[in-house]
Amino acid sequence: MQAADTVKQIPSENPTSLPFRDDTMLGVCTALGEDFGISPNLLRILVGVLVLVDIKIAVAVYLGLGVAVALGRLLFPPRREPVAAAAGAQAVEANDAAAAPEKLAA
Repeated sequence: MQAADTVKQIPSENPTSLPFRDDTMLGVCTALGEDFGISPNLLRILVGVLVLVDIKIAVAVYLGLGVAVALGRLLFPPRREPVAAAAGAQAVEANDAAAAPEKLAA
């Protein structure tokens, strides 16, 4: 049995772009969270606090980060393995793991 954090999720064939999903505004916090490995909710809280301090600065920072994320995703798109290749690699690993006890016994 694998731990929940070690299970890889296979992306759908046509994933919706971050700015067009129903659960995000522009996807800035989600994208930064994915890129830096931190929780997007922490970033959302920081943006909320910044809105309470000064809304003009908050909007400027959020839009500036949005432009930076968009340029980063356009210039350096994330690498994605084809779904068939990823499934094939997992099948080979599973076969190797199943054959390993047999090799030790021989």
